[in-house]
Amino acid sequence: MRKGMGIAIAGIAIASVMSFTACQKAGGSSSQSGTSGTSAEAVTQENKTEEDGLSEKSFTPSEEYVKQIGRSQMNSGNVLWLIHSGSAVEFTFTGTKASVIMQGDSTGVPGNRDNAARFAVYVDDERVMDEQMLQMQKEFEIPLSGGEKEYKVKIIKLSEAANSIIGIKSIDVTSKGDIKPTAAKDLKIEFIGDSITCGYGVDDEDKEHHFATSTEDATKAYAFKTAALLDADYSLVSFSGHGIISGYSGDGQKVEEQLVPPVYTKLGKSYASGGNISLDETDWDFARFVPDVVVVNLGTNDASYTGSDKDKRKDYTDSYVEFIKVIREKNPDAHILCTLGIMGTELCSSMHDAVDAYVSETGDEKISYMDFAMQSASDGYAADWHPTEKTHTKAAEKLAEEIKALIK
Repeated sequence: MRKGMGIAIAGIAIASVMSFTACQKAGGSSSQSGTSGTSAEAVTQENKTEEDGLSEKSFTPSEEYVKQIGRSQMNSGNVLWLIHSGSAVEFTFTGTKASVIMQGDSTGVPGNRDNAARFAVYVDDERVMDEQMLQMQKEFEIPLSGGEKEYKVKIIKLSEAANSIIGIKSIDVTSKGDIKPTAAKDLKIEFIGDSITCGYGVDDEDKEHHFATSTEDATKAYAFKTAALLDADYSLVSFSGHGIISGYSGDGQKVEEQLVPPVYTKLGKSYASGGNISLDETDWDFARFVPDVVVVNLGTNDASYTGSDKDKRKDYTDSYVEFIKVIREKNPDAHILCTLGIMGTELCSSMHDAVDAYVSETGDEKISYMDFAMQSASDGYAADWHPTEKTHTKAAEKLAEEIKALIK
């Protein structure tokens, strides 16, 4: 295994623990180290062109100023760390210029395109930047057009938590007034999954190629697309190669270090270091995002371990039941929708059994299951036989229709 490179085989990305030390740049006033991150205020405000009402201002990305999408965490240095695939901030402002200071983790070094976080910037729903964080800190100006007007800006993490996280240190604008968070949407969906949910390899449609964060794009995967079709706010908790009882197994042996249930109640986990945040030791505050629907898509990696062994499949079913109980505890009012099948249908019946067993034991009927259509050769394959954007689009259309029927 080459140092610093993620190795991916049929759905698993195993990243080496990076040997680089994250350089933290002190700045700003102290913020709470819990999960809220709402106490930070605008850092500076200096009038530059008083005659036309425009001034240069700098803001920390607290909830007062930006909409925080997905799981994120403000550290003591007032840096908001975006954790999972699709985690983002979104805001509006009326002005002429905008720039951002981004913070990298220990993967933020030149040439580390297999692990460094990939992110994009949207202006008025159009992607204007698509980059990787290949240095510890970077300031860039957001391309704007149209002169002085109201703009909607979104900064979104495209790659997954397991390999790297990325921070937003400040947002600087030349504007009239403060930046403002965009409005919350009526529908909220949480997605729990593996590499399929992350958008593994979707930008590399060669099935013989392997994992790299540079080819992950959560916006092209079924979960993000489903939320877009339903005009919903979303949160993704997904890790390549992970499962319920086993991560991806190349030899049929259980891979217990790559499980989603133990980290679901945490901020997440990452093989990289940075941000002064212990992701898998920090509890996630479920009050920050209360979903109407929770979609679970886990079992593809478990199948590489269970095979057709009845005892192993029962272990998957029994453990799935226990995980559903945790999901229900944390999301008492959500409809739980269990899904599987895009990269294989081997454990679909075992997933059905888990839902049926849970309902029988608890009497909770606000839960159901749905099988995805398995990907087909006619739609192509992405890296390591993962779904292409075409396959993801079809999956999103089916899932969106299913959710519509559930929330009537």
